[in-house]
Amino acid sequence: MTGASVVVAGAGTSGLSAARYLVGQGADVVVADDRTDLGGWAVPVPVVAGMTEPPPGTDLIVTSPGWRPDTPLFLAAAVAGIPVIGDVELAWWAELAPDPALPVDLRTAPGDLREPARPARRPWLAVTGTNGKTTTIGMVEAILQAAGRHAVASGNIGLGVLDVVTAEPRHDVIAVELSSFQLHYAPTVRPSAGVVLNVAEDHLDWHGSMAAYAADKARALTGDVAVAVVDDANAAALLAAAPAGTRVGVTAGEPAAGQLGVRDGVLVDEAFGAGALLPAVEIRPVGAHNVTNALAAAAVTLAIGVSGAQVAAGLRAYQPGGHRNALVAEVEGVRYVDDSKATNPHAAFASLMAYGSVVWVAGGQLKGAAVDDLVAAVAGRLRGVVVIGVDRELIAAALRRHAPDVPRMVIAATDDGVMTTVVTAAARMAAPGDVVLLAPAAASLDMFSSYAARGNAFADAVAALPGTDRA
Repeated sequence: MTGASVVVAGAGTSGLSAARYLVGQGADVVVADDRTDLGGWAVPVPVVAGMTEPPPGTDLIVTSPGWRPDTPLFLAAAVAGIPVIGDVELAWWAELAPDPALPVDLRTAPGDLREPARPARRPWLAVTGTNGKTTTIGMVEAILQAAGRHAVASGNIGLGVLDVVTAEPRHDVIAVELSSFQLHYAPTVRPSAGVVLNVAEDHLDWHGSMAAYAADKARALTGDVAVAVVDDANAAALLAAAPAGTRVGVTAGEPAAGQLGVRDGVLVDEAFGAGALLPAVEIRPVGAHNVTNALAAAAVTLAIGVSGAQVAAGLRAYQPGGHRNALVAEVEGVRYVDDSKATNPHAAFASLMAYGSVVWVAGGQLKGAAVDDLVAAVAGRLRGVVVIGVDRELIAAALRRHAPDVPRMVIAATDDGVMTTVVTAAARMAAPGDVVLLAPAAASLDMFSSYAARGNAFADAVAALPGTDRA
């Protein structure tokens, strides 16, 4: 890329990673971002605010995943025939270079996005899905480390895949969590094994349609081995259409030949010859969806030669991240569970189905997703509901239609102390044996800085209840 003119769109974590790599390869880089003061950056590059057209002579645009395809800069690039890729695609190009110390030649690497796919120099394992990505890639990381492979989870989880690809000492395997945004801008990535966990309504404002969203998810299945949770109809359809030479289904039920599933309470592999792996009761976090997450992690790692015993050891060693079906406390026979990471209806459904009698704490930003099917499906499990957030009335209306007899409280307050009101109200609705479950089915940014902040506020409010024995 020596002398190539590259625009890096976005000055966040992935933008910094891309700019650092490109400058190191000899490219002339300019950053497009409304923030012109990048004092924290270690890369001395010019920053242009309000860029709507590529500068003359631009060869390539590398974008942060959040930038929409209809961004004026990208529309102008399309007219000019300038490729727009993401940092994951750039990492793939770097991975295809014959030697990691040699630069990628923009004229002979897949810069025109038309060259045939070439195998990477080491295995890539890709995990995507509307929900469960972070848990699954964490399980993949734990399995690889139990197998003695030098590997770390990267991508959408926070650690940039470009940094991992170029790291020294070299990683043996590239394990990457990929969002639909990242996949959209990664058209030539062909993982050794990739998995789609599920596909449900999410980010439709970004993709424009469910079909476009699913098509981007399907890019994870274009490598050697394609894996999908066939209990999810949309994921199963993507698997059936995948071009991969080997297609493997994952199910929470009895596995057929060529699948992974559960038999007599034990995770079983009938695709790669590993047989029985470990009892399902040992999987954490709890829930049938996390059993299939574990099976998906097993499938992609077995695909590159990890043994069944190493899979079992890794899954036993895996430590779940916070705010994912985490028991916060038990107070007077009522369990309080934080699943603030359930930021859409599909995730909330999986969480609610893990418990028999629930006081549900719901609400936030629905991002255009409908909740009627969710409410109708879980109505029989609800002892009560406390609703908050900017889209609270949409959830309340669905409750009136599909669970009219379930007690509910709609809280309009948005102040810092609102979670105390929420938890107090939920505690009054709950009886011994119930679970008070924070599974909002919505994003958090209308009231909190992140889903983690929302979960922390819930835990703090539970801790303030009389008689709390914090977990």
